[in-house]
Amino acid sequence: MLKPQIFVTVKKNATLLNNMLENIGFYTLSNDRCQHLSTSSPMWRCEMILTDRCNFKCPYCRGVRPDCAGIMPYEKALFVLEQWAEQGLKNIRFSGGEPLLYQHLSKLVTAAKMLGVERIAVSTNGSLPLEKYLTLIECGVNDFSISLDACCGSIGGLMAGVKDTWETVVNNIRELSKLTYVTVGVVLTETNVNSLADIVKFAHELGVADIRIISAAQYNLILKGVQDISHEILDAHPILKYRVNHILNGRNVRGIQSTDCKRCYLPLDDSVVCGDYHFPCVIYMREHGNPIGKIGPNMRKERLRWGRQHNTHLDPICRANCLDVCIDHNNYCQYLDDRS
Repeated sequence: MLKPQIFVTVKKNATLLNNMLENIGFYTLSNDRCQHLSTSSPMWRCEMILTDRCNFKCPYCRGVRPDCAGIMPYEKALFVLEQWAEQGLKNIRFSGGEPLLYQHLSKLVTAAKMLGVERIAVSTNGSLPLEKYLTLIECGVNDFSISLDACCGSIGGLMAGVKDTWETVVNNIRELSKLTYVTVGVVLTETNVNSLADIVKFAHELGVADIRIISAAQYNLILKGVQDISHEILDAHPILKYRVNHILNGRNVRGIQSTDCKRCYLPLDDSVVCGDYHFPCVIYMREHGNPIGKIGPNMRKERLRWGRQHNTHLDPICRANCLDVCIDHNNYCQYLDDRS
């Protein structure tokens, strides 16, 4: 049990987020998920890194670990998908690299839909022909996360590391936002952070459902310019509003504070696979942390063991890079644990 004074701090930090994790805006986060977390609860959210290939060269992208590089064989991807589905998988995200360069993406999306997965997401740079995205919607994709790190073509080219893609990305975001749930991810570095408010306004005008601002791992500072984002825009985008409110109160998007819980509950009902391995979370994988283990039938047991034994405050990757939403989820889970 926690000491009483620490318990009070964790209870406060559990946000209680106006008493509702749902208010953050991520559909995978909920009080109900935390309240029913167990070894037999459904796999809530899983992410599959299909390829390390990408047609962009974003300067902040670390790629994947050398031992995870390459293209995931379709048979392995289907095996993992089916194993997750047997455990009640609710939400899946296909990512990369650029997942639209993966030959079998449409087949995996179709399989996920047939297996009853409710939310099928794709993280993409948005630069492929619109027809490819429309085909994925027909197959079952109902969530696109698209990178948008600028509000003009010149800075967009710098952030993407390539030229002549800006108009395609912008048009795809505009058109896809009319058809399904689309969020944009805005990664901030010293190159574009001074344009943050303008980027957010530009994304809002494209009709996106939400806007996720985040500092690059190499930058990882309190973001400047959020005070210039209008209340009208904040009220239209719950994830954006959640982050801006925290930033205005001095809380970074990344990083664990001393009063946050020391455990990570995510591995129990969340999973990330890349290459031959499964990782605690996608941030841990992106920062080249060690995997929990190899892909196989015992992944969930291995993840449970890791979550129980791992102290996030002693892990430099977790301590510096854990995201605000994951921290709030973990704080609430610990609050429930210590109350029971």
